[in-house]
Amino acid sequence: MMLERAREVLGIEAEAILAMGNRLDAGFERAVETLHACRGRIVVTGIGKSGMIGRKIAATLASTGAPAFFLHPAEGSHGDLGMVTRQDVVMILSNSGETGEVLALLPVFRRLGVPLIALVGKPESTLARMSDVALDIGVEREACPMGLAPTSSTTAALAMGDALAVCLLEKRDFGPEQFAFLHPGGSLGRRLLVRVADQMHTGVRIPQVSEQVSVRDALIEMTAKRFGMTGVVDERGRLTGVITDGDLRRLMERDADPLNRVTGEIMTRDPKVIAAEALAVEATRLMERLKITSLFVLSEEQVPVGVIHLHDLLEAGLM
Repeated sequence: MMLERAREVLGIEAEAILAMGNRLDAGFERAVETLHACRGRIVVTGIGKSGMIGRKIAATLASTGAPAFFLHPAEGSHGDLGMVTRQDVVMILSNSGETGEVLALLPVFRRLGVPLIALVGKPESTLARMSDVALDIGVEREACPMGLAPTSSTTAALAMGDALAVCLLEKRDFGPEQFAFLHPGGSLGRRLLVRVADQMHTGVRIPQVSEQVSVRDALIEMTAKRFGMTGVVDERGRLTGVITDGDLRRLMERDADPLNRVTGEIMTRDPKVIAAEALAVEATRLMERLKITSLFVLSEEQVPVGVIHLHDLLEAGLM
């Protein structure tokens, strides 16, 4: 019985989000454009459960590069409205659209001339009518069996906030590097701040042989450096190919005298490489996608300056 009830609750809330998505119109695009044009900060306000959701939306916006803060309506009426400037945009959450503490702030916002975006459950409400853009977050029913506790309605408001934040970050070309700058702490910041240059092996640790040496010499180099492969370079030191353990196994299956072959003849040309300034997490994704364990790091002249191994990234907690 309990599991059935839980599934029913999740189903009701999922349906509420899908229904809200089907109602999206040009108003959503105007809301994103308004947020994108903001030259100050995005002020998010609401009271009760709407206020709690508003705090999360403000935090999401701020963490994705859009300066935002939460303003409690009651505190706003007692002086905190001084934090709002004419360059800001105000986002107001209210399921009823008739919340007294919220409506009391509207005249001040109007005098400041700041754009108002409402996330409101009743499009015909006072808040919706007094806002520049009103996004309908209304739900058919709450998941609460009494229809009283905010459940589906708060889930819908949260989802709408996420939709706005994601569309805004894409419009602002907010990428991994900017995200890392705002999240320097913990494993997330480490994954997004560490670069290939911080983890790669350099100097004598780089496995490489010339195109003219024998496969026997390449095998010795691979054994000494323990990366399961070696680079092959031309007379100017530029990387022209790689030889891996797998290449050697396949060569031995088909060649009667594999160790005396020349590396330039059996190497794999155009190997996958990565730049030293690339994020280490990008190297991880590339190696996982290609199902390889090492990547060469090249200079602008295509000369190997390092090699990065999947095990190093694993030990550094970057996977």
